[in-house]
Amino acid sequence: MLIMVCGSIGYGGIDDIRRIYTFLDTKGFDIVDHIVGKGKDYSDIKDFRNKKELSQQIVNHDLEYVKKADVLVVLASMPSYGAAIEMFVAKNSGKKIILLAKDPVPTPWSINFSDYVVTTVEELIKLLWDLKKGVTY
Repeated sequence: MLIMVCGSIGYGGIDDIRRIYTFLDTKGFDIVDHIVGKGKDYSDIKDFRNKKELSQQIVNHDLEYVKKADVLVVLASMPSYGAAIEMFVAKNSGKKIILLAKDPVPTPWSINFSDYVVTTVEELIKLLWDLKKGVTY
């Protein structure tokens, strides 16, 4: 079971994504890491308006990783256009979507497109182990 972690990069959430990837890796999960060590950290770019080609490269890169993943873990700590579209694409491809929402979520969209909503990393780990064993609920 391959896991991809999605969340805001452009609005400052890349460290959270990296932490979750590292944590999942240390817990023995297989990850499809689309950021760490891949040169795809664009968090320092503050304006993409004149970067159409780079935008296409990043989007295509990320969507290739969505295709490879079996499960998306989406961090709900801050809004992200990219994570929302990745959720939509993954959901329409039959992938499982887990929303990690430590705080209240003021929008129905991310809830609607999630198969599961967890509020702690501990809940996330338990759910991932269950999914890996074939247990669904």
